[in-house]
Amino acid sequence: MTADIDTLADTVADALANDGYIILPDGPGKQISHALYQRARELSDSQWQAAGIGRHGDHLLAKEIRSDRLHWLDYEHQAEANYLTWLEQMRIALNRRLFLGLFDSESHFAVYQPGDFYRRHIDAFRGRSNRTLTIVYYLNPEWAQADGGELCLYDTIDKQSVRGQEPLIESVLPSFGKMVIFLSEKFPHEVLTTQKTRYSIATWYRINSSDHGFIDTAK
Repeated sequence: MTADIDTLADTVADALANDGYIILPDGPGKQISHALYQRARELSDSQWQAAGIGRHGDHLLAKEIRSDRLHWLDYEHQAEANYLTWLEQMRIALNRRLFLGLFDSESHFAVYQPGDFYRRHIDAFRGRSNRTLTIVYYLNPEWAQADGGELCLYDTIDKQSVRGQEPLIESVLPSFGKMVIFLSEKFPHEVLTTQKTRYSIATWYRINSSDHGFIDTAK
């Protein structure tokens, strides 16, 4: 594990313990960012799949909720493998600091075309709250405020808030290399309508919610 990972993990762990989230200006570094941006751009149309909501038997497409497309990361492509290795190092480092019991991770590219969005939601499936930490990593050079596509994080600390009307705490422009890490069950969030093609990678660190002796798989 590199010193850079250890230093960054200290910062992330402190922020998660105190605030539940952190915004990093340059994630794992420009070299990984550039390689992943090129990888996202070279994916063919057939390699992207329509994103849905829910899981396994409850999975469905719901264009009124989200309209992005995705491509799952694996170790077969070098740029993806380098990032997945970095994520694994971060998982181990955060477990050592926060004792979260993070078991594994799952990651996918997401592409939003002009007009696409993802309505307010929480990253935990009903009855299956095995997603513990969410990481969103942005790959958009020269992104301007007018381009839209912001990630909005909402606060659930105020128990008087009506569901769906929680106060906004952060509006994050999806600019190149930026990374947002937050507790998956704590923060409702949404992606506002984008005005131009927008790339990101979503990752979830998961705990093992095994049932009847079977390991809970990622996909």
